[in-house]
Amino acid sequence: MVTDAGPNMMSRRTAITPSKPLAKPAVAATRMHHEKVGSGDTLAAILSRAALSVGERPRVIRALSKAYNVRRIKPGQEFTLTFGAVKEDGQRDLTKLVLKVDHRNEVHLKATDKGYEAKKVEKTLARELARGNGTINGSLYVAAKRAGVPAAAIAEMIRIYSWDLDFQRDIRRGDKFDLVYEKLIDEDGETVGTGNILVASMTLSGDTRTLYRHELKDGRIDYFDEKGQGARKALMRTPINGARLSSGFGRRKHPVLGYSKMHKGIDFAAATGTPIFAAGDGVIVKRQRKGGYGKYIRIRHNGTYHTAYAHMSRYAKKLSVGSRVRQGQVIGYVGSTGRSTGPHLHFEILKGDRQVNPLRVRMPSGEKLKGKEFARFKGTRKDLDRKWASIAPANQVAQAD
Repeated sequence: MVTDAGPNMMSRRTAITPSKPLAKPAVAATRMHHEKVGSGDTLAAILSRAALSVGERPRVIRALSKAYNVRRIKPGQEFTLTFGAVKEDGQRDLTKLVLKVDHRNEVHLKATDKGYEAKKVEKTLARELARGNGTINGSLYVAAKRAGVPAAAIAEMIRIYSWDLDFQRDIRRGDKFDLVYEKLIDEDGETVGTGNILVASMTLSGDTRTLYRHELKDGRIDYFDEKGQGARKALMRTPINGARLSSGFGRRKHPVLGYSKMHKGIDFAAATGTPIFAAGDGVIVKRQRKGGYGKYIRIRHNGTYHTAYAHMSRYAKKLSVGSRVRQGQVIGYVGSTGRSTGPHLHFEILKGDRQVNPLRVRMPSGEKLKGKEFARFKGTRKDLDRKWASIAPANQVAQAD
């Protein structure tokens, strides 16, 4: 039953007429998509998750590959993709892609009238000096970490002293260390890495040796002691980083053959694939499988010394007999080829045709600065000593806070 409202009555139904039509949801002019590379990820999978059209994906991959090996993307790297405005078909075109390779390097890709163009970009990072020192009660690594020194700076300090020191045998409880190094700071003020070590000092059994970073007039950079004597020797005693000395030089019971036999080198236990360095400048005279040595390289350094490296998993690329190598250059990788019970580097130094103990042989000394170069070095040393004295160690700053 329908009733009409009288003149003094209000209808219970009221029609509402909007004053303006309802607005459509706003659509952003551009869209950004962020991706962090995960384990097993590929660039194609990342572009798919970003909703890039199937036809555009191979074009982007080809363009990016010209600036960076896309097969080398690894977990933790970050992609940022920027898409343009929505087109009539409802799709968006990719306008820009940024791959953050590491804290220092990026790859930028942009869309142009001719397609996609990519280039490498090195970011500018600020450098700030820091200092760490302490007393060694076990290992240098543990003591330096406790003092707030980053792992990369510790590894570099070990490398600098590796021409003279065996860090497993020469370090004693109560020895001391001190170093000044660079921290790399990004545009947000965050510490993203470490730069150069400027000063390093080790006090072993009361004897202190300080090394200073100095750039020579010809552009070479190396480390020298207070008297201008170079830290770098003709041969490194330990041509591998982060390894454990697992067997010394001398007679021992062979781990495979089971009887006593002369061990004519030293062994460093390390994970398969750990880089092996040339102990000095020289020429490769052997690169072959050599019986129980497995994959083997021998380098001639001068008329007196050779070094040999055995049990490699593989050789570095583009090296063959006759190749010239520089001290510290990667020549191969740790493995367990030949007569071996596990991954390690067997390292020999030969004086003439006779193997000698790498930990005992007296190494030919490195470069000695003289004349005008030594005068330039004294200026470097004075400046670094001033900076060294002005910086409070990181562990003291932490305690003050």
